[in-house]
Amino acid sequence: MTGKVTAKVTGKVALVTGANKGIGYETARQLGERGALVLVGARDEVRGERAADALAALGVSAVPLRLDVTDPVSVAEAAAGIERHHGRLDILVNNAGVAGGFTGAPSQATADDLRAVYETNVFGVVTVTNAMLPLLRRSPAGRVVNMSSHIGSLTLHADPDSPVASVNMIAYQSSKTALNALTLAYAKELRDTPVKVNAAHPGVVATDINHHRGGRTPAQGAVIAVRLALLDADGPTGASLSEDGPVPW
Repeated sequence: MTGKVTAKVTGKVALVTGANKGIGYETARQLGERGALVLVGARDEVRGERAADALAALGVSAVPLRLDVTDPVSVAEAAAGIERHHGRLDILVNNAGVAGGFTGAPSQATADDLRAVYETNVFGVVTVTNAMLPLLRRSPAGRVVNMSSHIGSLTLHADPDSPVASVNMIAYQSSKTALNALTLAYAKELRDTPVKVNAAHPGVVATDINHHRGGRTPAQGAVIAVRLALLDADGPTGASLSEDGPVPW
C-alpha cells in the first residue's frame, strides 16, 4: 500500500460508528492506543458508555457518543456535539453495518429485505458522512474510512475461482458494492482537498454479523482501517484496500 502511516496521532479526534463491539471497538482501541481521542459511536447509549469505559480502563481517551446512523436527527445531534466540544473531526470510520440474511436465492428476497440492510450500510454512510464533512474539512488531514468487504467486489463475484464466487447474499453483498461506489464518489468530490476517502476490507472476521464464523479476530480486521485512518499526505484516496494490498472493485 502506498503512503505512510503518520506518527502524529496525539490530538486527533476520531469517530468510529458501531464502536461498541467487534471491529469497531478494536478500531477505536487501536486508534486510541496511538493517541487519538476516540468518539465511541453507538446506537445504544448504555452499550456505548460501557465500551468507552472499557477503553478508558486500557488507557484510551474515549468518549461515548449516541449515534444511530439510520436516524438523521441522531446524526445531526452527534455532529453538533462534536462541533461544540472539539471544533473539528480528523477521522471518520464508517463501521456500523448489518448483514441481513446469509442464505436464500435473490429471487426470494424482497425490496424490504434490501432496504433494511441499505438503511445502515449505504444510506447511513451517506447521512453520517455528509453531516461530518464540514468538520472533516476543518482538519488539516481529514480521513474517511468506509468498512467494506471482499464480498462487495463485482470483479471477485464474476470470477468462478474466487473465494466469494459461491456466495450469493444479495442484500449484504450489493450494499457493500454500493458502499464501494460511494467511496469513489466522495473521493472524487474531495480530491482537491486534504480529505482522503478509502474503502477498508478487513477479511472474514469473527463477529456478531456472521455469528462468529470468521477466521480472523476483530483486532486483525481493524488493522487496515487504522492504517487508512492514519495515512500521511502522500497516501491514496479512492482506493479499495486490505492488509494484503488492493482489492478489485
